[in-house]
Amino acid sequence: MEERVADKTEFTECWHRTTESPYIMRLALSAGIGGLLFGYDTGVISGALLYIRDEFDQVDKKTWLQETIVSMAVAGAIIGAAFGGWMNDKLGRKRSILVADVVFFLGALVMAAAPAPSVIILGRFLVGMASMTAPLYISEASPAKIRGALVSINGFLITAGQFLSYLINLAFTKAPGTWRWMLGVAGVPAAIQFMLMLSLPESPRWLYRQNKEEEAKHILSKIYRPSEVEEEMRAMQESVKTEREEEGLIGHSLAQKLKSALANDLVRRALYAGVTVQVAQQFVGINTVMYYSPTIVQFAGIASNSTALALSLVTSGLNTVGSILSMVFIDRCGRRKLMLISMIGIIVCLVTLSATFNLAAHHAPAISKQDTVSFGANFTCQPYTKAPNFSSWNCMHCLQVDCAFCASSKSDVLPGACLAGDKRIRGICGAENRVWFSEGCPSKFGILAVAILGLYIIVYSPGMGTVPWVLNSEIYPLRFRGLGGGIAAVCNWCANLIVSESFLSLTKALGTSGTFLLFAGFSLMGLGAIYALVPETKGLQFEAVEKLLQKGFKPFPFNTKKEDNQGKEQDLA
Repeated sequence: MEERVADKTEFTECWHRTTESPYIMRLALSAGIGGLLFGYDTGVISGALLYIRDEFDQVDKKTWLQETIVSMAVAGAIIGAAFGGWMNDKLGRKRSILVADVVFFLGALVMAAAPAPSVIILGRFLVGMASMTAPLYISEASPAKIRGALVSINGFLITAGQFLSYLINLAFTKAPGTWRWMLGVAGVPAAIQFMLMLSLPESPRWLYRQNKEEEAKHILSKIYRPSEVEEEMRAMQESVKTEREEEGLIGHSLAQKLKSALANDLVRRALYAGVTVQVAQQFVGINTVMYYSPTIVQFAGIASNSTALALSLVTSGLNTVGSILSMVFIDRCGRRKLMLISMIGIIVCLVTLSATFNLAAHHAPAISKQDTVSFGANFTCQPYTKAPNFSSWNCMHCLQVDCAFCASSKSDVLPGACLAGDKRIRGICGAENRVWFSEGCPSKFGILAVAILGLYIIVYSPGMGTVPWVLNSEIYPLRFRGLGGGIAAVCNWCANLIVSESFLSLTKALGTSGTFLLFAGFSLMGLGAIYALVPETKGLQFEAVEKLLQKGFKPFPFNTKKEDNQGKEQDLA
């Protein structure tokens, strides 16, 4: 996503350029909407899923269907990334974004009007395919001095878009159609970006590669100040010439490029580092929090959909704050150190979260047989009545067999009824002014779990949230930068798909406590891999990074006394 981190000077220059040029203003708006669009798409489903479950019984009862609805946008993004490069080169950057906006808009309409879960899945796939198209255009069509700022703004607004999705989810909790509005509203920013893009020109770099030099120069004159146009034209000529020469050396086809990359020791070492941080980013479990945050809050014993959404808003807001902190600390602390500190904090939070959910499970309210049978035999949870040890059951046992707990109206910690998980029975429970729990049990530990979840986001976002993308933009040799970054990004999306498609199934099999403990184990392995394979690149020119990788990176205590001082500082960082 982010190509590199912009410094304060770039943001100041970005402000000056934006205010003096209508074109740059439109480009900045397009950049912002592109980021918001992607962030909204990834965040909105977390709240919508609660209400989709309420409307469709098969979704409520089938965990795999919930996982598929959530993760299908990720599957679409993988397919979109696979074809996106070809489409960008064939149609041009501008037309590719216009096509993507149309597809996204149609996907939003399909979801809003969906008569069945299968149609929601189709809509999710469409919006996923169209989500991530803006950064390439922004990087090629913006002035070099503010390019980093615009791409950084795009990255920041992804998290802002996630936060916005939680706000909109909360706004529609009482509206007729709830989830349909939540998903359908995504079409609005896509339509706005489409209208903005109509007034923006094609990427001058793409035009130049199509041998349309005069048209490229004319567009550069809109982007740059008159004194800068010729210099930028020469720089673009040199860059495109170098690219064509490199294509001649390593080939045009993907297979040729892959073969050439994997045969190169330097590129392989860069890939070890780049892929490691991208896969580790997903296997710490972050997108289980972003995609399932309200559901996790309900696991902690918060029964109300609207309350779960409101508390989830806090975690999303902290993610946005963490992105800002990353911009402040990444060049002060360094990439490697920030990731290692982040991973240690993540492990501590996940272990603590696991222990909290374990305590909540052991202190869950007991089941009252008298209360349960008072609802009638047809409403009672059948596994409970047939269990030889039913007297030892508590709320958690009830939920584990797909039944529900009707809490006492007097207190959340008093014994309650174990009933069949049917919506009709839920209404009867509610009619008695009692609270229905089907995802988690009432617990005094619920708010503590939400607080730890917030702390997890704070330690994740500035380090593992941002740094993997920055590292991947600077660790590969120039001629393999696009390929290396692409491989690492696909690995990131695939890991994302695996985690989001399996989370609810894991909670069924291992329990919420066991699932977070499993992610803590994955995080511990990720910490070891990052320590062993990822060098520090802070403050290094691209050539210095290449030399470091050519020599081979060895962390303390595996480095020798012959290592230079630069290497020692990096290893200990």
